Amino acid sequence: MNNKLIKIIGILILIVTVGFAGIILTKNTPKTLIEDQENQGGLEENLHPLSIEYMQQQSYPGSDITIEQTLPAGSNYNQYIASYKSDGLKIYVLLTVPQGAKPKNGWPVIIFNHGFIPPDQYRTTERYVAYVDALSRNSYIVFKSDYRGHGNSEGKAEGGYGSNVYTIDVLNALASLKKYNEADPKRIGMWGHSMGGGITLRSMVISKDIKAGVIWAGVVGSYSDLVNNWRRRDWMPKSTPHWATSWRQNLIDQYGTPEQNPQFWNSISANSHVEDISGPIQLQHAKDDSHVPFTFSDKLKSQLQEVSKTVEFYSYEDDDHNLTNSFGIAMDRSIAFFDKYVKGGE
Repeated sequence: MNNKLIKIIGILILIVTVGFAGIILTKNTPKTLIEDQENQGGLEENLHPLSIEYMQQQSYPGSDITIEQTLPAGSNYNQYIASYKSDGLKIYVLLTVPQGAKPKNGWPVIIFNHGFIPPDQYRTTERYVAYVDALSRNSYIVFKSDYRGHGNSEGKAEGGYGSNVYTIDVLNALASLKKYNEADPKRIGMWGHSMGGGITLRSMVISKDIKAGVIWAGVVGSYSDLVNNWRRRDWMPKSTPHWATSWRQNLIDQYGTPEQNPQFWNSISANSHVEDISGPIQLQHAKDDSHVPFTFSDKLKSQLQEVSKTVEFYSYEDDDHNLTNSFGIAMDRSIAFFDKYVKGGE
């Protein structure tokens, strides 16, 4: 047998051996290990849609903002129901615009992320009226997205924890405001309450265009904390849709518990990516909050300090989830923070 034929036979044996080994590996290797090996090659399709890395790789183009209805004006601002596009869906929004001479580069902006309200009960002009008024009176454009599936907004409501769609809607709102001729694209801040606080935190580790964020009573715990240290059944309204509470078990069924699969749960937690935060954060939380654990904000404060990020933290005694008893001072602190880190020098 000549040397050339021997080499050919040897190559064929090697190919068959490697192929067989590959079949054995694929059949017997845990799915997570195979995915980890593939992810090391940067294959985006193997990242979970909830993961921060996946979200950071996506585009959020937004759209032009359309005025749908003119509402009665506030003390020194005009008020509208407007709309924009997110994932091709028409999303409604409450929009306020200061009156008077517009600054050279446009008005500073606060994107307002509301907390959980049963979507079928949500109305664009209801809830958070005093919050929006206080921010608007201080010469900010305020943009309160309804999120998809809320009120008249198109699409399906999916919740803020087992899905990323509300964060996508907010990031498209951000892009839309950057195109809006009344707004200064370089002076955009974000305010969030409860679920909206979690959306604010996620948005700020995904986008670099948010100059500062204020979070009241935010759901800002890691996903491990959300699974192990937070239950809402005692106070959630009976009309709460099933998807709003079933996301934990759905993820555990697919990926195991946080103890079994910490890599997955860390990948979807904004808390594991606080080094990417786009700007200073102010946290406000009542110690007796019965809806969202005070420890969520306290722990996030420490996580931000550990990576040398600018953070302010205010705690309140004898108050509730909405900071009802401390509303005046809490709002004053919010506005002062935005004035310093968003509005800056006109």
